[in-house]
Amino acid sequence: MIRVGVIGGSGYTGGELLRLLVNHTEVQLCFVFSRTRAGKPVSTAHPDLLGLTDLSFSGEIQPDVDLVFLCLGHGNSRKFILEHPFSSHTKIIDLSRDFRLIEDRSLNGKSFVYGLPELNKKQIQQASYIANPGCFATAIQLALLPLASKGLLSGDVHVNATTGSTGAGVIPSETTHFSWRNNNISWYKPFKHQHLDEINQSLDMEQTNRGPLLFLPIRGNFSRGIFATAYTRYSGDQESILDHFKAYYQEAPFTQISESPVFLKQVVNTNQCHLHIHLGEGVLLVTSVIDNLLKGASGQAVQNMNLMFGFPESEGLDLKAGVF
Repeated sequence: MIRVGVIGGSGYTGGELLRLLVNHTEVQLCFVFSRTRAGKPVSTAHPDLLGLTDLSFSGEIQPDVDLVFLCLGHGNSRKFILEHPFSSHTKIIDLSRDFRLIEDRSLNGKSFVYGLPELNKKQIQQASYIANPGCFATAIQLALLPLASKGLLSGDVHVNATTGSTGAGVIPSETTHFSWRNNNISWYKPFKHQHLDEINQSLDMEQTNRGPLLFLPIRGNFSRGIFATAYTRYSGDQESILDHFKAYYQEAPFTQISESPVFLKQVVNTNQCHLHIHLGEGVLLVTSVIDNLLKGASGQAVQNMNLMFGFPESEGLDLKAGVF
């Protein structure tokens, strides 16, 4: 059993992470750090944990735990590590984007590994410091990496992905307020979303000479999940590319290839990514669906923890979707 701490446990990703950790058979949850809620029971921020843990938020860290998760706002993880040194044996999984790009991966002798298990499983198993991928980045990379591995992304790749309101964080804003978001839909950051850089650097690992990735993110009028479609020109047949996807993910327990069209509710509240391949009129369409808070954040972080410590990869992540 490992001793674990969580930094910034009052938000959406922190709450989902705690829900997974309190039920994990190999984890002793030692502290949940929060400056704004120190001394208050964790269940005051996350009512679904009432009766599952008697922990209260702490205003102090325990620097000698085996692993710490950083669930801080983007730009704050690097600063927190510098201001709060942990012991030399403490491993770190950061859920922000502070260490995702190659040029940002080092800090004070710590070298972070990009934590997409379907791409970097062996490196994750040997790593002490993990940069957890972004939610859009996870859904889109899982849709496109098999194509890149076959050199099939030479032309333009168009991606349209709709995300739930929880992707914007727990602090409300004009475009996450219920009365604005309900019965509404809109795009934002067209062709320049911050997750593009990490997507491109991963695809470049599989295919160096690629066409451009044209990504249009969309705000959905639902709470959680990402529904992503990616399409590009393709001259092959559907059966061979379907077999390639199945082979590419044959050792990936949380990435499934569906023969039928996929929908969002089949993965919400799980750590699964479901993919569907469709070929029509010389265009290959890949649909990818994930839960943005689980496979897109906290679930993937626990998956990375399992790999780092030699636990079964699916430990604590056997979650069931509610499809009706």
